[in-house]
Amino acid sequence: MTLRRFDVPGCRQAAPQPLNWSMRNHSQRTERPPCCFLPSAIRPLAHDLPAAFTRPTLLRWSVLMLAAIVTTGRRTTSNLLRLAGELASGHPSSYHRVFSHRRWSLWPLARAMAALLLQRFVPEGPVVLAGDDTVEEHRGDKVYGKACHRDAVRSSHSQVAYRWGHKWVVLSVLVRFPFASRPWALPILVALYQSKGADRAEGRRHKTPPELMRQLLAALLRWFPQRRFVLAADGGYATHDLVRFAFRHSRSLTLVSRFYADARLYRSPSKCERRRGHPPIRGARLPSPRRKVATAKRTPWTVAWYGGGTRRIEGVSETGGWYRAGAGLVPVRWVFVHDLTGTHRDEYFFCTDPGMTPQEIAGIYTGRWSIETTFQEIRPGLGFGTTRCRTRRAVLRTAPAYSDSTPSWRSSTPRCRAPRGPRPGSSGMASSTSPSRTPSPPCAVGSGVTGFSKRPTNSRRFPKSHAVSRGSSSAHWHPRRDLQKRQKSS
Repeated sequence: MTLRRFDVPGCRQAAPQPLNWSMRNHSQRTERPPCCFLPSAIRPLAHDLPAAFTRPTLLRWSVLMLAAIVTTGRRTTSNLLRLAGELASGHPSSYHRVFSHRRWSLWPLARAMAALLLQRFVPEGPVVLAGDDTVEEHRGDKVYGKACHRDAVRSSHSQVAYRWGHKWVVLSVLVRFPFASRPWALPILVALYQSKGADRAEGRRHKTPPELMRQLLAALLRWFPQRRFVLAADGGYATHDLVRFAFRHSRSLTLVSRFYADARLYRSPSKCERRRGHPPIRGARLPSPRRKVATAKRTPWTVAWYGGGTRRIEGVSETGGWYRAGAGLVPVRWVFVHDLTGTHRDEYFFCTDPGMTPQEIAGIYTGRWSIETTFQEIRPGLGFGTTRCRTRRAVLRTAPAYSDSTPSWRSSTPRCRAPRGPRPGSSGMASSTSPSRTPSPPCAVGSGVTGFSKRPTNSRRFPKSHAVSRGSSSAHWHPRRDLQKRQKSS
């Protein structure tokens, strides 16, 4: 299959020419306007792209992104040029250098993409965000930013699996479409998490995933100061620093995440109380959420659940100040959720807006699972993780460009196909006998391992000894050690 030009007014239709990548015909081919390669649904984006690229780089970047949407298999540059055909004007080496040598920035591109998504899908009202991280496997010894990370898909409460590759912190916008039963998670900002050793070698301060998420949120708040955002993040991002950042920007940002059952909660200091010295930072100590739930009366609610349906639950909700020594007091509302059907474990959620209702908090957090479905779909469908970049510029540009721009472009087309997921009204869990590869909710009871159903582990890439238990003395899998064990057993 070979791509053809879009019928755009003002652009002349050139007759198909046979492909010849020799330098002799390089000067004879003319470069076409970049707007000719963009679908009509996202053509307004062409007015903001020149701020991030030069004209030759923009032309080649548009061809590569368009080919990445419709191609199959690996999204290598050679495979994309093979599909682009007559659209790729110029020498092939100029396309290979777009990500590794050309001078352009991802920040203007991300800002233009975020503005297009908000204007088209969320023109008014609060914007619901979903934040999480994913690990992309990358082969090779000398790859920039590669490290050993915990694989959340293949890990469980009793076993921990590791994967060598890149860990990306992703911030996406949750958008509802009339043909889908659940919201779509469209990525807009992506950051690479690097290990402590890599940051120490480059003389850079180490940043944890919550700190990278805070940096992405700060950029988003600066670009759109008039909009209000609600972030739903996993329990790994429920840090006091990120909560304090959301509290400082309470007019524009609200954080919803999992909470700790033994959190230290206090009352706000009384203004009438006067004493010598520094004014009090905290008031009287409040019981922890676990102790409060043990004695409080539970209230029944009907909330939005995984997969776009609803679920009958009962829970307890209270307010208090979350305190950490040296960081101050942050007012939060925590919610205890008990599923009456018995398919999910009891969970604690919290929100930095005490005025939000418990039903809204539970519904926003369960809607966060759409980003896990996005991670699953962009791998086989859009080729995320199939590139073979090794240098610093290429690694930092290729994966964010594919994960940020390509899903947004695909969802903007008129004939976009709804992603695979649970049917409306279902519990959101993937059946153990179904061949679907849709990820199941994280707190399912009875399935010992959390992750994708019916997806066996590759024995070559992930040996059995690679997934070790938390109490094991061997924290990492080593090939020589595994070979010695096999020789002894034989």
